[in-house]
Amino acid sequence: MVVIRMARGGAKKRPFYHIVVADSRSRRDGRFIERLGFYNPLGSQPELRINRERAAYWLSQGAQPSDTVATFLKKEGVSKTGVAGA
Repeated sequence: MVVIRMARGGAKKRPFYHIVVADSRSRRDGRFIERLGFYNPLGSQPELRINRERAAYWLSQGAQPSDTVATFLKKEGVSKTGVAGA
């Protein structure tokens, strides 16, 4: 099964997350198929960037997003049918 989830990076107490497409059996920060974007929760304003077209493609192929990533995708206007407003 293919999932869309966050992989943690960054230093201790300085988290940075990549949003990746991965096999559900691989480790959280391990092997992935494609990197879709990133989320930086630190700073004056959290920063989120997602390649909306690729995310819509993977959702159409049956990839299951984690709860957090599903929230991010909804915020960005991405659904299984495509990108809203594009």
